[in-house]
Amino acid sequence: MLLSLGMFVFQLQTIPYETLKRDSEYRWSGTARIGKAPARQFLGPGDEDLTIDGRLIPELTGGMEQLTKLREMAAKGKAWILTAGTGDVLGKYVITKVSDDQSHFLGNGVARRISFSIGLKRYENDDNRDLGQLMDSKP
Repeated sequence: MLLSLGMFVFQLQTIPYETLKRDSEYRWSGTARIGKAPARQFLGPGDEDLTIDGRLIPELTGGMEQLTKLREMAAKGKAWILTAGTGDVLGKYVITKVSDDQSHFLGNGVARRISFSIGLKRYENDDNRDLGQLMDSKP
């Protein structure tokens, strides 16, 4: 297992990603001062975004059905627990984007190569009512 998002597992047979990009923002407020640069005050952490990029080769890995499952999870409007393959719980995240680019088609229109990108944003609400459950539960 590489990662799990809720009950969805990123692994070689489903979605083996190639890159995992993490952006952490920190909020600073500036106060204008006469004749000087602005004074800064730390307001706390800001957004944390993850971008998972990779390529699927349906003959060897997962295919469009895995991306469809992720789109269904995103459409539920829920946050999901993200866990690394090491067992570290990375926190609660919402799916903000699922995109794909299909190429190398077979005669029946099935893509042999699917590049994908999945956008996640950290969910900091303390209320767990918006936390997703099993993938096949009703919204």
